[in-house]
Amino acid sequence: GLELSHCVGTNSLGPTGPWRSGGPCKMKRVRTVFKPEQLERLEQEFLKQQYMVGTERVDLAATLHLTETQVKVWFQNRRIKWRKQSMEQKAAKLSQFGVIQPASADSTDSKDHEEGTVDVEL
Repeated sequence: GLELSHCVGTNSLGPTGPWRSGGPCKMKRVRTVFKPEQLERLEQEFLKQQYMVGTERVDLAATLHLTETQVKVWFQNRRIKWRKQSMEQKAAKLSQFGVIQPASADSTDSKDHEEGTVDVEL
């Protein structure tokens, strides 16, 4: 897998689980690298439903040999990507008709941090 670098000059023997300790340095998360088969299945599930909870998430994680947290975070990140794509499509459609969308503080940034209702009107 892909590991994030930590402090220069420390001699670590490698990760012990998902977190690396770099001595006096802050611990950094080792980035999960998904296999193509895992990504394909995650995308299939996302097309069916954007929120994966409870036993469905546990079962999917077990099937894909991932942790429940990895599946949960993947779905969170995928929803953010989906919202961003939806906003870009909406902006492109509006610009086709000569409608310029004003930039506002309540754009993608604030929605990235909430898991509320998504209002997509195309």
